[in-house]
Amino acid sequence: MSDGLILGIETSCDETGVAVVRGREVLASVLATQTEDHSRFGGVVPEVAARAHVEAIRPLAHLALAKAGVHSDQLDAVAVTRGPGLSGALMVGVAFAKALAWTLGKPLIPVDHMEGHLMAPLIEHEAYAGPAVAVLASGGHSQIVHVRSFGDYEVLGSTIDDAAGEAFDKLARFMGLGYPGGPAIDEASQNGDPDAVTFPRALSDRPFDFSFSGLKTSVVTYLEKAKAAGSLPPVEDVAASIQEAIVDVLVDKTFNAVRETGARAVAGGGGVLANRRLRERLAARADAEGVELYLPTPAYCTDNGAMIAVAAVRHLDEGGAALDIDVDPGLSLA
Repeated sequence: MSDGLILGIETSCDETGVAVVRGREVLASVLATQTEDHSRFGGVVPEVAARAHVEAIRPLAHLALAKAGVHSDQLDAVAVTRGPGLSGALMVGVAFAKALAWTLGKPLIPVDHMEGHLMAPLIEHEAYAGPAVAVLASGGHSQIVHVRSFGDYEVLGSTIDDAAGEAFDKLARFMGLGYPGGPAIDEASQNGDPDAVTFPRALSDRPFDFSFSGLKTSVVTYLEKAKAAGSLPPVEDVAASIQEAIVDVLVDKTFNAVRETGARAVAGGGGVLANRRLRERLAARADAEGVELYLPTPAYCTDNGAMIAVAAVRHLDEGGAALDIDVDPGLSLA
């Protein structure tokens, strides 16, 4: 892998991430989170997110370079998320990256946000390579990807409605657990019984696709009926049962793809992969089936600039993109 020195910028949603990476070595990675800005709304407000990125991005870039002990003139390229994501949020990052690349006379490398998540395990796992199966799960996406090699991908399945992280957020909000929903449900489930309530596991006839909207409806209906009957179960048990339903589906579909492709490695990325129970279940299943497992630490599961920089490294020899590129909120991995 090239040892190019890259500044990576990520602004696809509600986290402003900037990192300086040499090859796959992270010299500095800094993040400005907008959790408090959006928590009162129970979800991300695009206009609020874009304004917060405008305020954060320049100071973060200076901070990342200072932490890395790198002068901007030493950079080999500037990498930035082009899509998918929120249009206004993406525009902030791309505009800043264009200006910086032009000022420094350095190549500009646009990166697919989902390829960033797919490449994130490489930061800590040098052995990670294709062929592999990657499960990518976040607030906006749930996908199973066959990684033939880096740059050669086949999306085997995706969600037909809510993404896994979106389901966590909506259900946590309904239950009054707060935002973001994934960490809130994970924390609430710590002392809960995952078998207390059997919630549905959808699309059993479609081995790689996801559907989580039915789970949301089932949980809401169950809790409303329990409340009316005066028999609400402990919130810990409900949280654990919700989490188990989502984790079951993610794990089973991932290993359906392992059997289909014959891949002997599984990787993962996206904020949902920071979930404690999902990581435990993936590790146990990989061990049982003799498959290598490559997961980023939780800090690199959520949106960050380091994954964007690492994903950009293999594009260094291509010389960068024209400075008139635009964002692509609907960008597809394959």
